[in-house]
Amino acid sequence: MAYVAAMFMAGTDMQIVNVTLPTLSRDFSAPLSEVQWTAIAYLLALAVLIPASGWIGDRVGVKQTFVFALALFTVASALCGAAQSLGELIAMRAVQGAAGGIMTPSGTAMLYRTFPPERRARVARTVIVPILVGPGSAPILGGALTQWFSWRWVFLVNVPAGIAVVLFAWRFLPRTPPATAGRLDVWGMLFSGLGLSSVLYAVSEGSALGWGSAPVVLSGAAGIVLLATFTRWSLRHHDPILRLRLLGDRLFRSTNIVFALSTGPFLGSLYLTPIFLQEILHQSPLASGTTTFLEAVGVGIGSQSLVRLYPRFGPRPLATLGGAALVVYLSAFMLITPDTSLWLVRGLMLFGGIANSATFLAIQTSMFTTVSSGDLGHASAIYNTQRQSAIALNVAVLTTIAAGSAAADITAFHSAYLAAAIIAVIGTVCACTLIHTRDARATMRVMS
Repeated sequence: MAYVAAMFMAGTDMQIVNVTLPTLSRDFSAPLSEVQWTAIAYLLALAVLIPASGWIGDRVGVKQTFVFALALFTVASALCGAAQSLGELIAMRAVQGAAGGIMTPSGTAMLYRTFPPERRARVARTVIVPILVGPGSAPILGGALTQWFSWRWVFLVNVPAGIAVVLFAWRFLPRTPPATAGRLDVWGMLFSGLGLSSVLYAVSEGSALGWGSAPVVLSGAAGIVLLATFTRWSLRHHDPILRLRLLGDRLFRSTNIVFALSTGPFLGSLYLTPIFLQEILHQSPLASGTTTFLEAVGVGIGSQSLVRLYPRFGPRPLATLGGAALVVYLSAFMLITPDTSLWLVRGLMLFGGIANSATFLAIQTSMFTTVSSGDLGHASAIYNTQRQSAIALNVAVLTTIAAGSAAADITAFHSAYLAAAIIAVIGTVCACTLIHTRDARATMRVMS
Protein backbone atom coordinates (compact mmCIF):
# COMPACT_ATOMS: atom_id res chain seq x y z
CA MET A 1 0.00 0.00 0.00
CA ALA A 2 2.82 2.41 0.87
CA TYR A 3 4.72 1.64 -2.32
CA VAL A 4 1.69 1.89 -4.62
CA ALA A 5 0.59 5.21 -3.14
CA ALA A 6 4.09 6.70 -3.26
CA MET A 7 4.76 5.58 -6.83
CA PHE A 8 1.40 6.92 -7.99
CA MET A 9 2.31 10.32 -6.53
CA ALA A 10 5.76 10.30 -8.11
CA GLY A 11 4.54 9.00 -11.48
CA THR A 12 1.77 11.56 -11.69
CA ASP A 13 3.95 14.44 -10.55
CA MET A 14 6.54 13.75 -13.25
CA GLN A 15 4.08 14.70 -16.01
CA ILE A 16 1.29 16.68 -14.39
CA VAL A 17 3.22 19.96 -14.44
CA ASN A 18 3.34 19.93 -18.26
CA VAL A 19 -0.31 20.97 -18.57
CA THR A 20 0.27 23.96 -16.26
CA LEU A 21 3.12 25.54 -18.26
CA PRO A 22 0.98 28.07 -20.22
CA THR A 23 -0.76 29.13 -16.99
CA LEU A 24 2.55 29.48 -15.15
CA SER A 25 3.87 31.58 -18.03
CA ARG A 26 0.97 34.01 -17.66
CA ASP A 27 0.98 34.14 -13.86
CA PHE A 28 4.73 34.74 -13.56
CA SER A 29 4.94 36.88 -16.74
CA ALA A 30 7.76 34.67 -18.00
CA PRO A 31 8.36 33.05 -21.39
CA LEU A 32 7.85 29.31 -21.78
CA SER A 33 11.61 28.88 -22.23
CA GLU A 34 12.00 29.88 -18.56
CA VAL A 35 8.84 28.24 -17.23
CA GLN A 36 9.77 24.84 -18.67
CA TRP A 37 12.60 24.68 -16.12
CA THR A 38 9.93 23.61 -13.63
CA ALA A 39 9.91 20.32 -15.56
CA ILE A 40 13.62 20.20 -16.41
CA ALA A 41 14.76 20.86 -12.81
CA TYR A 42 12.75 17.89 -11.60
CA LEU A 43 14.26 15.64 -14.25
CA LEU A 44 17.86 16.70 -13.65
CA ALA A 45 17.67 16.38 -9.86
CA LEU A 46 16.07 12.97 -10.29
CA ALA A 47 18.95 11.87 -12.51
CA VAL A 48 21.62 13.01 -10.05
CA LEU A 49 20.17 11.15 -7.04
CA ILE A 50 19.00 7.85 -8.59
CA PRO A 51 22.52 6.34 -8.83
CA ALA A 52 23.20 7.09 -5.16
CA SER A 53 19.95 5.57 -3.93
CA GLY A 54 21.39 2.05 -3.61
CA TRP A 55 24.27 3.19 -1.39
CA ILE A 56 21.97 5.37 0.74
CA GLY A 57 19.54 2.49 1.26
CA ASP A 58 22.36 0.16 2.31
CA ARG A 59 23.84 2.76 4.63
CA VAL A 60 20.66 3.96 6.34
CA GLY A 61 18.18 1.12 5.81
CA VAL A 62 15.67 0.80 2.99
CA LYS A 63 12.55 1.60 5.02
CA GLN A 64 14.15 4.64 6.64
CA THR A 65 15.39 5.89 3.25
CA PHE A 66 11.99 5.37 1.62
CA VAL A 67 10.05 7.16 4.36
CA PHE A 68 12.50 10.08 4.53
CA ALA A 69 12.37 10.56 0.75
CA LEU A 70 8.57 10.40 0.77
CA ALA A 71 8.40 12.99 3.56
CA LEU A 72 10.80 15.28 1.68
CA PHE A 73 8.73 14.86 -1.49
CA THR A 74 5.59 15.86 0.45
CA VAL A 75 7.21 18.95 2.00
CA ALA A 76 8.58 20.01 -1.39
CA SER A 77 5.09 19.62 -2.90
CA ALA A 78 3.67 21.98 -0.28
CA LEU A 79 6.44 24.52 -0.94
CA CYS A 80 5.84 24.28 -4.70
CA GLY A 81 2.18 25.13 -4.14
CA ALA A 82 3.15 28.09 -1.94
CA ALA A 83 5.86 29.46 -4.27
CA GLN A 84 5.70 33.22 -4.78
CA SER A 85 8.16 33.41 -7.66
CA LEU A 86 9.24 31.28 -10.57
CA GLY A 87 12.69 30.87 -9.00
CA GLU A 88 11.17 29.45 -5.81
CA LEU A 89 9.01 27.04 -7.80
CA ILE A 90 11.96 25.77 -9.86
CA ALA A 91 14.07 25.27 -6.72
CA MET A 92 11.35 23.28 -4.97
CA ARG A 93 10.76 21.20 -8.09
CA ALA A 94 14.45 20.29 -7.93
CA VAL A 95 13.95 19.17 -4.32
CA GLN A 96 10.95 17.10 -5.44
CA GLY A 97 13.07 15.47 -8.11
CA ALA A 98 15.86 14.68 -5.66
CA ALA A 99 13.36 13.06 -3.29
CA GLY A 100 11.83 11.07 -6.15
CA GLY A 101 15.29 9.93 -7.24
CA ILE A 102 15.79 8.31 -3.84
CA MET A 103 12.21 7.20 -3.17
CA THR A 104 11.52 5.20 -6.33
CA PRO A 105 14.57 2.87 -6.35
CA SER A 106 14.48 2.33 -2.57
CA GLY A 107 10.78 1.48 -2.75
CA THR A 108 11.38 -0.98 -5.58
CA ALA A 109 14.22 -2.67 -3.67
CA MET A 110 12.07 -2.88 -0.54
CA LEU A 111 9.23 -4.47 -2.50
CA TYR A 112 11.29 -7.15 -4.23
CA ARG A 113 13.21 -8.05 -1.08
CA THR A 114 9.86 -8.72 0.60
CA PHE A 115 8.36 -11.10 -1.98
CA PRO A 116 9.97 -14.34 -3.24
CA PRO A 117 10.25 -14.91 -7.02
CA GLU A 118 7.13 -17.07 -7.26
CA ARG A 119 4.97 -14.19 -5.98
CA ARG A 120 6.42 -11.48 -8.20
CA ALA A 121 3.90 -11.85 -11.03
CA ARG A 122 1.18 -10.80 -8.60
CA VAL A 123 3.41 -8.04 -7.27
CA ALA A 124 4.00 -6.74 -10.80
CA ARG A 125 0.24 -6.75 -11.40
CA THR A 126 -0.08 -4.37 -8.46
CA VAL A 127 2.84 -2.04 -9.13
CA ILE A 128 1.97 -1.61 -12.80
CA VAL A 129 -0.95 0.56 -11.69
CA PRO A 130 0.99 3.43 -10.08
CA ILE A 131 3.89 3.30 -12.54
CA LEU A 132 1.78 3.45 -15.72
CA VAL A 133 -1.65 4.70 -14.62
CA GLY A 134 -0.17 7.66 -12.72
CA PRO A 135 1.43 9.27 -15.80
CA GLY A 136 -1.60 8.30 -17.89
CA SER A 137 -4.00 10.11 -15.58
CA ALA A 138 -1.76 13.17 -15.10
CA PRO A 139 -3.08 15.20 -18.08
CA ILE A 140 -6.74 14.97 -17.06
CA LEU A 141 -5.99 15.56 -13.36
CA GLY A 142 -3.68 18.49 -14.06
CA GLY A 143 -6.04 20.01 -16.61
CA ALA A 144 -9.02 19.80 -14.26
CA LEU A 145 -7.17 21.26 -11.26
CA THR A 146 -5.66 24.08 -13.30
CA GLN A 147 -8.89 24.93 -15.13
CA TRP A 148 -11.27 24.72 -12.17
CA PHE A 149 -9.07 25.81 -9.27
CA SER A 150 -5.44 26.93 -9.56
CA TRP A 151 -2.08 25.59 -10.77
CA ARG A 152 -1.06 25.51 -7.09
CA TRP A 153 -3.40 22.58 -6.47
CA VAL A 154 -1.43 20.51 -8.96
CA PHE A 155 1.22 20.36 -6.23
CA LEU A 156 -0.87 20.79 -3.08
CA VAL A 157 -2.98 17.73 -3.86
CA ASN A 158 0.08 15.65 -2.91
CA VAL A 159 0.25 17.02 0.63
CA PRO A 160 -2.62 15.25 2.47
CA ALA A 161 -1.92 12.01 0.60
CA GLY A 162 1.80 12.29 1.33
CA ILE A 163 1.26 12.89 5.06
CA ALA A 164 -1.07 9.89 5.29
CA VAL A 165 1.34 7.58 3.45
CA VAL A 166 4.33 8.73 5.54
CA LEU A 167 2.49 8.00 8.79
CA PHE A 168 1.22 4.67 7.46
CA ALA A 169 4.65 3.58 6.21
CA TRP A 170 6.43 4.56 9.41
CA ARG A 171 3.89 2.71 11.53
CA PHE A 172 3.44 -0.52 9.56
CA LEU A 173 6.52 -1.14 7.40
CA PRO A 174 9.09 -3.26 9.25
CA ARG A 175 12.31 -1.46 10.03
CA THR A 176 15.19 -2.63 7.86
CA PRO A 177 18.65 -2.60 9.45
CA PRO A 178 21.44 -0.97 7.46
CA ALA A 179 23.41 -3.36 5.28
CA THR A 180 27.14 -3.38 4.82
CA ALA A 181 28.06 -0.27 2.87
CA GLY A 182 31.53 1.08 2.29
CA ARG A 183 32.53 4.68 1.96
CA LEU A 184 30.52 6.83 -0.42
CA ASP A 185 31.94 6.64 -3.93
CA VAL A 186 32.07 10.42 -4.39
CA TRP A 187 33.78 10.35 -7.78
CA GLY A 188 31.35 7.76 -9.08
CA MET A 189 28.41 9.84 -7.86
CA LEU A 190 29.80 12.95 -9.58
CA PHE A 191 30.56 11.15 -12.84
CA SER A 192 27.19 9.39 -13.00
CA GLY A 193 24.99 12.23 -11.71
CA LEU A 194 26.55 15.01 -13.76
CA GLY A 195 26.90 12.80 -16.84
CA LEU A 196 23.32 11.60 -16.79
CA SER A 197 21.87 15.04 -16.05
CA SER A 198 23.95 16.58 -18.87
CA VAL A 199 22.69 14.02 -21.38
CA LEU A 200 19.09 14.37 -20.22
CA TYR A 201 19.37 18.16 -20.44
CA ALA A 202 20.64 17.87 -24.01
CA VAL A 203 17.88 15.51 -25.16
CA SER A 204 15.21 17.52 -23.33
CA GLU A 205 16.28 20.86 -24.81
CA GLY A 206 17.40 19.67 -28.25
CA SER A 207 14.01 20.12 -29.92
CA ALA A 208 13.56 23.58 -28.36
CA LEU A 209 17.05 25.10 -28.75
CA GLY A 210 18.12 23.14 -31.82
CA TRP A 211 20.34 20.07 -31.92
CA GLY A 212 23.21 22.09 -33.33
CA SER A 213 23.05 24.83 -30.66
CA ALA A 214 26.11 25.27 -28.45
CA PRO A 215 24.38 24.45 -25.11
CA VAL A 216 22.91 21.21 -26.47
CA VAL A 217 26.09 20.05 -28.22
CA LEU A 218 28.39 20.90 -25.30
CA SER A 219 26.04 19.41 -22.71
CA GLY A 220 25.54 16.21 -24.72
CA ALA A 221 29.25 15.77 -25.42
CA ALA A 222 30.20 16.43 -21.80
CA GLY A 223 27.55 13.98 -20.61
CA ILE A 224 28.79 11.20 -22.91
CA VAL A 225 32.39 11.71 -21.77
CA LEU A 226 31.35 11.71 -18.10
CA LEU A 227 29.22 8.56 -18.49
CA ALA A 228 32.05 6.79 -20.31
CA THR A 229 34.39 7.78 -17.49
CA PHE A 230 31.87 6.55 -14.94
CA THR A 231 31.52 3.19 -16.69
CA ARG A 232 35.28 2.67 -16.64
CA TRP A 233 35.45 3.82 -13.01
CA SER A 234 32.54 1.61 -11.89
CA LEU A 235 33.98 -1.55 -13.44
CA ARG A 236 37.35 -0.97 -11.76
CA HIS A 237 36.21 0.33 -8.36
CA HIS A 238 35.75 -2.29 -5.63
CA ASP A 239 32.56 -0.67 -4.25
CA PRO A 240 31.10 1.74 -6.86
CA ILE A 241 28.08 3.94 -6.34
CA LEU A 242 26.30 1.90 -9.04
CA ARG A 243 27.30 -1.71 -9.63
CA LEU A 244 27.30 -1.86 -13.41
CA ARG A 245 28.74 -5.38 -13.22
CA LEU A 246 25.16 -6.49 -12.50
CA LEU A 247 24.46 -5.97 -16.20
CA GLY A 248 26.59 -9.06 -16.76
CA ASP A 249 23.54 -11.04 -15.62
CA ARG A 250 21.81 -12.15 -18.84
CA LEU A 251 18.20 -11.79 -17.69
CA PHE A 252 18.74 -8.45 -15.96
CA ARG A 253 20.56 -7.06 -19.01
CA SER A 254 18.06 -8.32 -21.60
CA THR A 255 14.96 -7.08 -19.74
CA ASN A 256 16.49 -3.62 -19.39
CA ILE A 257 17.19 -3.52 -23.13
CA VAL A 258 13.66 -4.66 -24.00
CA PHE A 259 12.13 -2.06 -21.69
CA ALA A 260 14.09 0.77 -23.32
CA LEU A 261 13.08 -0.34 -26.83
CA SER A 262 9.43 -1.26 -26.24
CA THR A 263 7.86 0.36 -23.19
CA GLY A 264 10.17 3.37 -23.70
CA PRO A 265 8.62 4.48 -27.03
CA PHE A 266 5.12 3.82 -25.68
CA LEU A 267 5.68 6.11 -22.68
CA GLY A 268 7.37 8.61 -25.00
CA SER A 269 4.27 8.61 -27.21
CA LEU A 270 2.17 9.63 -24.20
CA TYR A 271 3.98 12.99 -24.28
CA LEU A 272 3.27 13.39 -28.00
CA THR A 273 -0.37 12.27 -28.12
CA PRO A 274 -1.91 15.17 -26.11
CA ILE A 275 -0.21 17.62 -28.48
CA PHE A 276 -1.44 15.61 -31.48
CA LEU A 277 -4.99 15.62 -30.14
CA GLN A 278 -5.00 19.37 -29.52
CA GLU A 279 -3.08 20.57 -32.61
CA ILE A 280 -4.41 18.12 -35.23
CA LEU A 281 -7.80 16.97 -33.90
CA HIS A 282 -8.48 20.38 -32.29
CA GLN A 283 -9.51 19.00 -28.91
CA SER A 284 -9.52 21.02 -25.70
CA PRO A 285 -6.94 20.19 -23.00
CA LEU A 286 -9.64 18.53 -20.90
CA ALA A 287 -11.02 16.52 -23.83
CA SER A 288 -7.47 15.48 -24.68
CA GLY A 289 -6.90 14.35 -21.11
CA THR A 290 -10.08 12.28 -20.99
CA THR A 291 -9.05 10.60 -24.25
CA THR A 292 -5.51 9.69 -23.20
CA PHE A 293 -6.80 8.55 -19.79
CA LEU A 294 -8.26 5.45 -21.45
CA GLU A 295 -4.67 4.21 -21.76
CA ALA A 296 -4.66 3.99 -17.97
CA VAL A 297 -7.91 2.01 -18.07
CA GLY A 298 -6.31 -0.37 -20.56
CA VAL A 299 -3.33 -0.85 -18.25
CA GLY A 300 -5.68 -1.74 -15.42
CA ILE A 301 -7.59 -4.26 -17.53
CA GLY A 302 -4.47 -5.83 -18.99
CA SER A 303 -2.57 -6.09 -15.72
CA GLN A 304 -5.42 -7.90 -14.00
CA SER A 305 -6.05 -10.40 -16.82
CA LEU A 306 -2.67 -11.06 -18.45
CA VAL A 307 -1.05 -11.96 -15.13
CA ARG A 308 -2.76 -15.34 -15.42
CA LEU A 309 -0.74 -16.09 -18.57
CA TYR A 310 2.67 -15.42 -17.03
CA PRO A 311 3.08 -18.65 -14.98
CA ARG A 312 2.20 -20.70 -18.06
CA PHE A 313 4.20 -18.94 -20.78
CA GLY A 314 6.83 -16.84 -18.98
CA PRO A 315 8.42 -13.50 -19.90
CA ARG A 316 9.62 -14.15 -23.45
CA PRO A 317 6.27 -14.92 -25.17
CA LEU A 318 4.40 -12.32 -23.13
CA ALA A 319 6.93 -9.55 -23.84
CA THR A 320 7.03 -10.49 -27.53
CA LEU A 321 3.22 -10.47 -27.80
CA GLY A 322 3.01 -7.14 -25.99
CA GLY A 323 5.74 -5.65 -28.16
CA ALA A 324 4.00 -6.72 -31.37
CA ALA A 325 0.74 -5.20 -30.11
CA LEU A 326 2.58 -1.95 -29.30
CA VAL A 327 3.86 -1.83 -32.89
CA VAL A 328 0.26 -2.11 -34.12
CA TYR A 329 -0.86 0.57 -31.66
CA LEU A 330 1.84 3.08 -32.67
CA SER A 331 1.43 2.35 -36.40
CA ALA A 332 -2.34 2.92 -36.20
CA PHE A 333 -1.77 6.58 -35.30
CA MET A 334 -0.47 7.11 -38.83
CA LEU A 335 -4.05 6.50 -40.02
CA ILE A 336 -5.60 9.09 -37.71
CA THR A 337 -6.77 12.28 -39.46
CA PRO A 338 -8.87 15.27 -38.35
CA ASP A 339 -11.94 13.43 -39.69
CA THR A 340 -11.33 10.36 -37.52
CA SER A 341 -13.89 9.75 -34.81
CA LEU A 342 -12.57 10.57 -31.35
CA TRP A 343 -14.07 7.32 -30.09
CA LEU A 344 -11.78 5.38 -32.42
CA VAL A 345 -8.82 7.23 -30.89
CA ARG A 346 -10.10 6.38 -27.43
CA GLY A 347 -10.41 2.73 -28.39
CA LEU A 348 -6.85 2.85 -29.68
CA MET A 349 -5.63 4.31 -26.38
CA LEU A 350 -7.41 1.50 -24.52
CA PHE A 351 -5.73 -1.09 -26.75
CA GLY A 352 -2.33 0.55 -26.24
CA GLY A 353 -2.68 0.36 -22.47
CA ILE A 354 -3.51 -3.35 -22.61
CA ALA A 355 -0.58 -4.01 -25.00
CA ASN A 356 1.93 -2.17 -22.82
CA SER A 357 0.74 -3.93 -19.69
CA ALA A 358 1.78 -7.27 -21.25
CA THR A 359 5.34 -6.12 -21.92
CA PHE A 360 5.67 -4.29 -18.63
CA LEU A 361 4.27 -7.21 -16.63
CA ALA A 362 6.74 -9.64 -18.22
CA ILE A 363 9.71 -7.34 -17.61
CA GLN A 364 8.81 -6.19 -14.10
CA THR A 365 8.15 -9.75 -12.93
CA SER A 366 11.29 -11.36 -14.33
CA MET A 367 13.91 -8.61 -14.19
CA PHE A 368 15.26 -9.22 -10.68
CA THR A 369 14.89 -13.03 -10.65
CA THR A 370 18.62 -13.78 -10.68
CA VAL A 371 19.74 -10.70 -8.72
CA SER A 372 20.78 -11.40 -5.14
CA SER A 373 18.99 -9.71 -2.26
CA GLY A 374 22.12 -7.76 -1.38
CA ASP A 375 22.32 -6.31 -4.89
CA LEU A 376 18.64 -5.38 -5.22
CA GLY A 377 19.20 -1.76 -4.20
CA HIS A 378 21.83 -1.24 -6.87
CA ALA A 379 19.86 -3.24 -9.46
CA SER A 380 16.79 -1.10 -8.78
CA ALA A 381 18.87 2.06 -9.20
CA ILE A 382 20.20 0.79 -12.56
CA TYR A 383 16.67 -0.05 -13.73
CA ASN A 384 15.22 3.32 -12.70
CA THR A 385 18.15 5.19 -14.25
CA GLN A 386 17.67 3.30 -17.50
CA ARG A 387 13.91 3.79 -17.36
CA GLN A 388 14.13 7.56 -16.94
CA SER A 389 16.81 7.84 -19.63
CA ALA A 390 14.80 5.72 -22.08
CA ILE A 391 11.69 7.87 -21.61
CA ALA A 392 13.69 11.10 -22.04
CA LEU A 393 15.45 9.82 -25.17
CA ASN A 394 12.22 8.62 -26.77
CA VAL A 395 10.47 11.90 -25.96
CA ALA A 396 13.39 13.79 -27.54
CA VAL A 397 13.28 11.69 -30.71
CA LEU A 398 9.50 11.96 -31.16
CA THR A 399 9.21 15.68 -30.38
CA THR A 400 12.15 16.50 -32.65
CA ILE A 401 10.52 14.69 -35.58
CA ALA A 402 7.12 16.25 -34.87
CA ALA A 403 8.69 19.72 -34.69
CA GLY A 404 10.66 19.19 -37.89
CA SER A 405 7.86 20.56 -40.04
CA ALA A 406 5.51 23.49 -39.93
CA ALA A 407 3.31 23.82 -36.89
CA ALA A 408 0.30 21.53 -36.80
CA ASP A 409 1.59 19.48 -39.75
CA ILE A 410 -0.09 16.07 -39.58
CA THR A 411 2.65 14.51 -41.72
CA ALA A 412 5.27 15.38 -39.10
CA PHE A 413 3.22 13.74 -36.36
CA HIS A 414 2.68 10.65 -38.49
CA SER A 415 6.45 10.46 -39.04
CA ALA A 416 7.01 10.65 -35.28
CA TYR A 417 4.63 7.75 -34.65
CA LEU A 418 6.37 5.80 -37.43
CA ALA A 419 9.70 6.32 -35.69
CA ALA A 420 8.20 5.09 -32.40
CA ALA A 421 6.81 2.02 -34.18
CA ILE A 422 10.22 1.23 -35.70
CA ILE A 423 11.86 1.42 -32.26
CA ALA A 424 9.13 -0.85 -30.89
CA VAL A 425 9.81 -3.35 -33.70
CA ILE A 426 13.45 -3.53 -32.59
CA GLY A 427 12.27 -3.99 -29.00
CA THR A 428 9.98 -6.84 -30.06
CA VAL A 429 12.81 -8.59 -31.86
CA CYS A 430 15.00 -8.18 -28.78
CA ALA A 431 12.25 -9.63 -26.57
CA CYS A 432 12.00 -12.67 -28.83
CA THR A 433 15.76 -13.26 -29.06
CA LEU A 434 17.41 -11.92 -25.89
CA ILE A 435 15.05 -12.97 -23.09
CA HIS A 436 15.42 -16.62 -22.04
CA THR A 437 12.35 -17.90 -20.21
CA ARG A 438 14.34 -20.59 -18.40
CA ASP A 439 16.26 -17.84 -16.55
CA ALA A 440 12.98 -16.76 -14.95
CA ARG A 441 11.60 -20.19 -14.01
CA ALA A 442 11.55 -19.26 -10.31
CA THR A 443 8.93 -16.55 -11.01
CA MET A 444 6.66 -18.95 -12.93
CA ARG A 445 5.84 -21.25 -10.03
CA VAL A 446 2.24 -20.88 -8.91
CA MET A 447 1.88 -20.65 -5.15
CA SER A 448 -0.79 -22.80 -3.56
